[in-house]
Amino acid sequence: MIYIFSIIGAYLLGSIPSGLLLTRLAGRGDLRQVGSGNIGATNVMRVGGLRLAGLVWLLDMAKAVLAVLIGGAVGGDVFAAWCGFMAVIGHCFPVWLRFRGGKGISCLFGVLLATSPLAFAICAIEWLVVALTSGYSSLGAVIVFCLMPILGFVISAGTGVAFMAIAVVCLWRHRENIARLIGGTESKIVWKWRK
Repeated sequence: MIYIFSIIGAYLLGSIPSGLLLTRLAGRGDLRQVGSGNIGATNVMRVGGLRLAGLVWLLDMAKAVLAVLIGGAVGGDVFAAWCGFMAVIGHCFPVWLRFRGGKGISCLFGVLLATSPLAFAICAIEWLVVALTSGYSSLGAVIVFCLMPILGFVISAGTGVAFMAIAVVCLWRHRENIARLIGGTESKIVWKWRK
């Protein structure tokens, strides 16, 4: 039963809508009704600036870190990675918001940080370099999704499978971004310290 409770708990942790809650507290309205309508950090930056978006990013990472740590304490490293997967599922498909959530990238980085700081550093550097040089956050994210399973299999076969599952979910959530990247219509990052 403790394994089942851990899986459910990881999902519920992931489903906490940090972006939606913080933008409301900051007086920015319903995040789903502004910008892209997404509840993730990128849309938060559009309506609330970089500082608010950074806080949302950290909170979204933290809930995934906590899910992984709980999973590790209950069932070891591979189970921890699957609890991280459930946190990402919760973030992307939160029960509180009729399963319409974020795109998973911030939670993914939380899973990486809690599972392998080295894998986290590799993916974070890649994302920053690509996002800053190309201006496309989504392009950096897509490359992270391709790197993550490889790094997971370096850790262990079980972790690699869990990381692959996370990458597939995040790729699916970014399918519209990928189509826009291919079509040349994807929006570039607009860095706003405050709004």
